[in-house]
Amino acid sequence: MNTDKIPFVKYHGTGNDFVIIDHTEKQYLDPNNYDLIAAICHRRFGIGADGLMIIEKPSNELHNFEMLYFNSDGKPSTMCGNGGRCITAAFLKRSEHKEQSNLTFSFQNQTYQSTFNKENGWIKLQMQNVSFIEITSAGYILDTGSPHLVQFNDEVNSINVKKQGSVLRYSERFQEEGINVNFCAWNKNELSVRTYERGVENETYSCGTGVVASSISYALKAHLPNGNITIPISTRGGRLSVSFQKNGSRFTDIALSGPTVKICEGYYYV
Repeated sequence: MNTDKIPFVKYHGTGNDFVIIDHTEKQYLDPNNYDLIAAICHRRFGIGADGLMIIEKPSNELHNFEMLYFNSDGKPSTMCGNGGRCITAAFLKRSEHKEQSNLTFSFQNQTYQSTFNKENGWIKLQMQNVSFIEITSAGYILDTGSPHLVQFNDEVNSINVKKQGSVLRYSERFQEEGINVNFCAWNKNELSVRTYERGVENETYSCGTGVVASSISYALKAHLPNGNITIPISTRGGRLSVSFQKNGSRFTDIALSGPTVKICEGYYYV
């Protein structure tokens, strides 16, 4: 393993930014070196990112690649929707895949499908089904690949997300495992969402699994009818779209769509 310098590319999906390292030809980074991963993600002493992803060779012919994901604290985490879209974009930039528009990758023994829309440049990522939503006094609790707590707040644009989110994330029920906290409100024909992310321990400009959780929660709160539903989303980092099939409290065919942007590429020197 060469640890003198690590080649990387950096992407963001509506302000949710990631360092991506390609291990399909050579391994540059020990995935168990959590301190180094945290150092790479540090916004003062590293490249700076909400998380780091590694593209690994697939374990079978059904997948194009395997994804590893780490939060900015260096620790492995659960599914990241915007990360899944960004790693798809990075993989498609490889010369042998430039003409491909559909990919299938694995993450923690789950299969994810992503599609590049050549008309608008957006990438759509199929998410896992949701069939259990707990409604509590604190808000809607559900798992969209990562655990989320969703609260509706008309003052979503002015609240202190870091302060209020950390209170909920470190509350007695969620302190050990952590939870992502979303504050949202319906505003001018779109759902405004702000998210406090565990592992980052701060507000991020966007959160893919968070906007999915918020959209599903809104569908329940607003008593939207069963059938195909598309929710336009506004985050601090830009606009996304969430679509799904609603059947009572069961949600299937969930897809997260939005833009991805390549920021830079280079080497991280160890």
